Amino acid sequence: MKNEQLKNSGRILLGGSLILAGISHLTFARREFRAQVPNWVPLKKDDTVVYSGYAEIALGSALIVAPKRHRKTVGRVAAAFFAAVFPGNVAQYRNRRDGFVLDTDGKRLARLFFQPLLIAWALGTTSKS
Repeated sequence: MKNEQLKNSGRILLGGSLILAGISHLTFARREFRAQVPNWVPLKKDDTVVYSGYAEIALGSALIVAPKRHRKTVGRVAAAFFAAVFPGNVAQYRNRRDGFVLDTDGKRLARLFFQPLLIAWALGTTSKS
């Protein structure tokens, strides 16, 4: 039972974090997120930030409210989303774009190693016990 409570807490924390990140995409951190959009994305940078903000809000909400029988699927979708936005993190590193507190090559490089942890978090907190 304790493992289930830990997984639920982790899932809800991840969902809430995604909702907050999504809201920040649409409001106070919009400029910062533009730094992460690779130049090869065929949309305007601002549009990409807005669409990814909507996606994060939807994913975060789904992680929190999805019935137990759908959590594994939602976790896989969240993990796929984290993998899909990884090129933006790589572009920010390669192009030396400052954003948030990522204002050095070392900080931008360290962030690249955090993305697999987000993927593991999404999968681990939504898998069946």
